[in-house]
Amino acid sequence: MTDVVDSDELLRRIQRARECAVQEEQAWRTRSEELDATDPQGARDATVRRMSYEAVLRVLDEIVSPGKHAPEG
Repeated sequence: MTDVVDSDELLRRIQRARECAVQEEQAWRTRSEELDATDPQGARDATVRRMSYEAVLRVLDEIVSPGKHAPEG
């Protein structure tokens, strides 16, 4: 990938990636809730995936709005 992009295009790409991560996080949250009663292992797996997308969202948010969110701890 050798494309040169300006800062506006980079921001648009980050925002698209963030929106995708939001959708995936919501989908895995729903899946986890649906599987909770019938497939505990599947629910745990879905929860791990949801948490992964939450981490991606925190990183993308920090890129777009540095310092907006307080550090966890």
